[in-house]
Amino acid sequence: MATLALMRTALFLTLLASPASAWEATTGKICTLTHETADAHIHLTYDPSKPLYTLAITQTSAPWQPTPWFAMRFIGPNEIIISTPQHALTNNGHTLNVADSGFDNVLDGLQFNTMALAFTEAKTVTIPLKGAAPEVQKFRDCTAAYLY
Repeated sequence: MATLALMRTALFLTLLASPASAWEATTGKICTLTHETADAHIHLTYDPSKPLYTLAITQTSAPWQPTPWFAMRFIGPNEIIISTPQHALTNNGHTLNVADSGFDNVLDGLQFNTMALAFTEAKTVTIPLKGAAPEVQKFRDCTAAYLY
């Protein structure tokens, strides 16, 4: 009995120490979609007052290195690769930011695939997409509410 209680306590402490891995969409005046892995925090927003979509990928360890382009490859049944030279680094290089007036390819990639690779010439961040589809749809529904 004591061994079982000790195992439960260890499992509980492990869960507390692990980053939340669920995708989560929130609605309001600004629509958000977030996800956290052991290596990175992913944060998408849609601000209808601009209107503007943003993507921020914050690495928890080493910073991103300045490079001339940023790309994402979505792996799964709807594979796509997108890239842009229009990105910026903030937070002492730990956060890579991209903004645009349209994010349909990004949202399609997140919703209809199994994995995303966010990368530059110097670094690749792997983003599992398990559980992303319903939350991406909630994010899409939020943004659609502002498109009259």
